[in-house]
Amino acid sequence: MPYKPKKPCAHLGCPQLVTGRFCEDHAKQDTREYEKYRRDPATRKRYGRAWKRIRDRYIIAHPLCEQCNKDGRLTPAQEVHHIKLLADGGTHDEGNLMALCTACHSGITLAENNRRG
Repeated sequence: MPYKPKKPCAHLGCPQLVTGRFCEDHAKQDTREYEKYRRDPATRKRYGRAWKRIRDRYIIAHPLCEQCNKDGRLTPAQEVHHIKLLADGGTHDEGNLMALCTACHSGITLAENNRRG
């Protein structure tokens, strides 16, 4: 299958050709700026270093997508989902977590966002 042609990095003045939005250096810079300036402070507080450790432990213990597994498919899990959202009073306890593949996580998140309005 043919690839899309590369385009210049979206960072002003960068001549590198990339397949995504930014070159590797500017992607890291954009992520740092997002985390520091544009991300909601409450969200940043809830998803700090402690969450990353909890998430990594949970993924190691549950390497397959729990939703796909219910449907009889074996798909590696890439994300950890809170069953009861932190914004709604949920916690990082293991009983409130689900290991999901990206597709299942996106579907559940979209359904929750539609439900909330």
